[in-house]
Amino acid sequence: MQILPIGSGKGGVGKSVIATNLSIALSQAGKKVILADLDLGGSNIHTILGFRSIDRGIGTFLNNSRINFAEIILETDYDGMKFIPGDAEIPGIANLKVYQKKKLIKNLLSLEADYLIMDLASGTHFNTVDFFLVSGTGFIAVTPSLTSVLNAYLFLKNSVFRIMYSSFPKKSKAYNYIEELRVGGASLQKVYIPQILARIKEDDPESYRIFLEKIANFRPRFVMNMLEDPKDDEKAKKLRRSCKEYLGIDLQHMGVIYRDDLQDIALSSRLPIIIYKPNSILSQAIYRLADKLIQCEIDNDGLFNLQNFEQSYLNAEMEAEVDFQSKIDYIEELLHSGALTMGDLVEIIKSQQFELGQLKRENQLIKTKLTKAIKEGFRL
Repeated sequence: MQILPIGSGKGGVGKSVIATNLSIALSQAGKKVILADLDLGGSNIHTILGFRSIDRGIGTFLNNSRINFAEIILETDYDGMKFIPGDAEIPGIANLKVYQKKKLIKNLLSLEADYLIMDLASGTHFNTVDFFLVSGTGFIAVTPSLTSVLNAYLFLKNSVFRIMYSSFPKKSKAYNYIEELRVGGASLQKVYIPQILARIKEDDPESYRIFLEKIANFRPRFVMNMLEDPKDDEKAKKLRRSCKEYLGIDLQHMGVIYRDDLQDIALSSRLPIIIYKPNSILSQAIYRLADKLIQCEIDNDGLFNLQNFEQSYLNAEMEAEVDFQSKIDYIEELLHSGALTMGDLVEIIKSQQFELGQLKRENQLIKTKLTKAIKEGFRL
């Protein structure tokens, strides 16, 4: 079973849309798929799938010992695809206790399917990171906004620290060193991981060896979502560069997905966009992503060598150009057919200009904070 957790550093990046539509695309390709909604504080996949109401889900399973896990696995309208709903309405369910998390992971890993796709909560809570680390090849959903890229990097950094903690036996020199940094007031988000590892390699070679074995199996991938322009994908290279330099990990680029206004219409119709409009730009990008996953399955580890990592970025760059042209052609077709009026086009442009303005203000705010932090660092 291929286990595919889909996480994100921040909300609103289209993670649930990707998880749902990707599950359907894989099932249409003849794969047996189970989609689990593990965003326990904000479960919403059931609405994308068109379920009117959910009687029970992960929350009721964890809080009621009389319910069997199989009872919360639901059939869907799509052959080969099943669904495990979350439970946003149960107070505190997002803050799982350790035994609940272990119980849930054990049951998920016992499932039989070709793919288990897990839609995770946004952010870097320990439970979310632990679900992401169930598989070494999970997905991060990222948008071109500066905050999304930054939060994706922080999510991966927290994942590396989590691997560290699981590698270092308690009371070992390596574990004590990490604890000293944390308890001593040094924010682990500000420390330089290669510097920490150099110290651990010298002081605790055995813990360092265990960490290297575990980190070798951590090969995260990402999707750049909600593009407006081919240049947006340039943020992907910056994210990769930061991860290689500061975290010691490389990222595989699984492709780009353009923003598609049809998604909102599909959601209001309670239909996944891949069903509502299979020929849309977004749907075609999802199908392409599914094809890549199936190819990864065929090639096994072949796609994880350096040459193919480099090729994944070249492919994504080409996809960004091709999809952008397809998007322009589609808009022109709508204009000529009368389905899209000039007034509609003006409203779309105004909306995009508003979003760009918000992004610029957001960008300026972060630059101001970075400048202030740098100045304070120099004074220290």
